[in-house]
Amino acid sequence: MPQFNFRAKSIDGKETKGVRDAESEYQLARMLRQEGYVLVKADAEGASRKWRFSFSRRAGLKEKIFFCKNLQVMVSAGVSLPRAVGILADQSDNKSFSKILIQLKDDLIKGNSFSAALSGYPEVFSDFFCSMAKVGEETGTLANVLEICAQQMEKDYALKSKIKGAMVYPVVVLVAAVGITGFLLVAVIPKFKDIFNDLLDGQSLPAITQFVMNASNAVMNNGLVVVIAIAAVVVLFKVFSKTKVGRFTLDSLKLNAPMFGSLVRKTAVSRMTRTLGTLLASGVPVLQAINIVRDTTGNEVIARAMQNVHDAVKEGESMTAPLAASKVFPPMVISMVEVGEETGALPDMLNKIADSYDDDVDNAVAAMTSIIEPVLIIFLAVVVGTIVIALFLPLVSIIGGLSG
Repeated sequence: MPQFNFRAKSIDGKETKGVRDAESEYQLARMLRQEGYVLVKADAEGASRKWRFSFSRRAGLKEKIFFCKNLQVMVSAGVSLPRAVGILADQSDNKSFSKILIQLKDDLIKGNSFSAALSGYPEVFSDFFCSMAKVGEETGTLANVLEICAQQMEKDYALKSKIKGAMVYPVVVLVAAVGITGFLLVAVIPKFKDIFNDLLDGQSLPAITQFVMNASNAVMNNGLVVVIAIAAVVVLFKVFSKTKVGRFTLDSLKLNAPMFGSLVRKTAVSRMTRTLGTLLASGVPVLQAINIVRDTTGNEVIARAMQNVHDAVKEGESMTAPLAASKVFPPMVISMVEVGEETGALPDMLNKIADSYDDDVDNAVAAMTSIIEPVLIIFLAVVVGTIVIALFLPLVSIIGGLSG
């Protein structure tokens, strides 16, 4: 029986690590779930390890939305959970996700609760979804909870799609700029260099032309070194971004970056407030809800801020002070949270904040796109124009000499 080095968290956020024997990661997740822990990470010792969850990474948000919406319809119609999950497994076009649903159906047939079965697949179903499912089971409102989850995932998907859509044009222009510049430096400029050497009879080139020639020589003679250097920087960046310090540093830079920082901050605030508001409105205990938000926020700076909020609430304090101390959340958010706590309408207030910031994100994306487009066009024109002018100036001297 293989051994797993594992890391897990309890409902109140307590983390535990250890080594345990288990047939698979799924069995390990079930064992820990029975003890009140949720598996966060597991690594099998030895080369014979089979990673059950490796294919789950291909189960995208669209598949989960399809699953949640259609499961809600069938549960509302009185279809049993195992049968409903089996039907959705047959309907899924994603073979990887279909395999997951078949395994989920088998778990339900064996008598596991829906939330416990979901928690056996932590890389597929988030803590948010598992907690909401548990609330639905305990209150007998699973269909309503599934509808709420589907709405939440649709909002997340819409938000991500808007941001990705806004980045398509800049990426295309940057790729075009790099491609055109590389082509000119490698294929065009060396030919002009030979022409200039033959026709200028040793005359010095204009400064801008000499600069472009030197750049072309550097790329031609050190192309492999440049590629290796770029690859090394990418690898080091990824390694650094996996560390706790690296994640915190990069997330801090994202939140404070010029032009993009405001969009990142608004997106993070929208996601955090909507998730927390949805959990609280569904009856999830406040400490558990804060922990779920902390683990699903996707930003280390905000995750640390939510940990401070959790510690304060655990001591009987309000959320307002630690939120303000984090210097991450805008004053308007802090004020509305304070009003929500005072009036007992915190879930509604959090959802209103999320709605407001969703609109702000839409406006920020539109504004950013309108600014980036002309900036990138000017950048491309300057790069290509500089090369063209650099090649044109010696030609003027050559033509003038021939005319004389």
